Amino acid sequence: MSRRVLVVAATELEIGALKSIKGIRSEDALFSYGDHLVEPLVTGPGTFATAYRLKERLSEHGRPHIAINIGIAGSYKKEPAIGSTVVVRSDLFGDTGIESDVGTINMFEAGLADPMDFPFNGGRLAGYGGVKEKFIEGFTLADAVTVNRVTTRKETIAWIEKKYNPAIETMEGAAFSYICAIEKIDFLALRSVSNLVGERNKSLWNIPLAIENLALSLKILFDRLD
Repeated sequence: MSRRVLVVAATELEIGALKSIKGIRSEDALFSYGDHLVEPLVTGPGTFATAYRLKERLSEHGRPHIAINIGIAGSYKKEPAIGSTVVVRSDLFGDTGIESDVGTINMFEAGLADPMDFPFNGGRLAGYGGVKEKFIEGFTLADAVTVNRVTTRKETIAWIEKKYNPAIETMEGAAFSYICAIEKIDFLALRSVSNLVGERNKSLWNIPLAIENLALSLKILFDRLD
């Protein structure tokens, strides 16, 4: 069965993983893989750009069969290691709330929102929805935190780890999951680790490896589409 797939990335570098897949064919601004139509969407970095561009795309062109968010991520732990690709299990807005002497009081703790109001569950968002477990079989699942600025300070890293215990950090994931859940679109987020959170020495990053493995993992998902 032919499927219409929306692949969402923050940057041209990250959407390059889609373009490098063996068997992908370019058709004007779209791509195809087998019988499936694949549409790339580059939103720009950050939650606001992601939310706006994704909602704009859905309003103008309708619903895809599935939306897949791809990109690189920082890891809070030695595992997932640099180069590892994960499917996001849960996500949250890590720095939305009220700043205090002990860190950020999130919007749920501050009483600004109900942590159980859909699409939240205990203040978290599902990292994927509407997909069968078999579709992501074999992939490592990881909990994520979404922030509006890259985390580099040791104190902030320690606070986020203690409060949320995430495996990875991105700047877009929760916005993507929020929109897809609200719109009831099947979705998942696929992220490949390029660096450790807080590592400023970019010679210790490995973006090429992350993009290469991101492409391999995305191809696996394409091959499982039915």
